[in-house]
Amino acid sequence: MGWQNRLGHGPDAARPDDGPSDAQRGGATVLLLAIGLVFVLFGMFGAAIAAAGMAGQRAMVAADLGALAGAAQALDGDAVACASAADIVRRNAARLVGCHLDGPDVLVTVEVTFTPLPGLTRVATSTARAGPVRS
Repeated sequence: MGWQNRLGHGPDAARPDDGPSDAQRGGATVLLLAIGLVFVLFGMFGAAIAAAGMAGQRAMVAADLGALAGAAQALDGDAVACASAADIVRRNAARLVGCHLDGPDVLVTVEVTFTPLPGLTRVATSTARAGPVRS
């Protein structure tokens, strides 16, 4: 009988299809779930950073275009220039929070509200100035 156990035959021989013990089963699944969760969290934070950067760019563009639109109407007065700036800012999905004439220049401040993560709302602000070319 001793020779049968060494060759993998007989009733006492270990079977090759025996897996890990019950205490070791499921460990790889938990590890893969943890690694997957880490990737999801990194992805969410990466998306939040990208959303903040995009909102900042949208605020800068809206402020620049609003200031240019206001500068085109600056000779008609503060109210007309700021109304023109407000229209362009609103069309660029931003909110005008400040507008005034500073001599021949128009100074415009805008805000863009964004949600980088669910339940978290932030505001990106930008200011731009536009006016005639000076020599």
